[in-house]
Amino acid sequence: MIKHIKILALFLTLSSCGQSANKMKTPENANEMIVEFIAKKKFIEQPYPNFYPGIADEKMRPIFTKKINSIASDFKRVAESKNPTDKKYQEKIGIGLSRFANVYMELDTEDRERVCTYIEELMDIVGLESSNGQLNKFMYGFDPNEMTDKN
Repeated sequence: MIKHIKILALFLTLSSCGQSANKMKTPENANEMIVEFIAKKKFIEQPYPNFYPGIADEKMRPIFTKKINSIASDFKRVAESKNPTDKKYQEKIGIGLSRFANVYMELDTEDRERVCTYIEELMDIVGLESSNGQLNKFMYGFDPNEMTDKN
């Protein structure tokens, strides 16, 4: 009996590990919502619900906006593809965040949080549940989910 439970637990673990590569059911209106997302003005003051004060350095707004809109365009291409998967969207997040590498030092904490919020908004549009730790790594320099108790 215990052997059967162990086998069942192993099977469930393995099947859940493979889910990130499975095809996603992208919402029908995702492309329209992404187009609306691209069109909206970004890095502006947002008193509610995020309490974002607006971009710290105004000259960086078009640069950051272009980088976020590139991620949105990447998401749109995945959504329009024949086989959108969690993994493909997560790859686009990684590529998109890497575009901020040359301006990372220009991002203050609120701006980094806003970048993550925009990506989370895109994730919500397509139904992606996880960035696979990439937003944490971008925001904090590490993924707290990867930390283990070394005591």
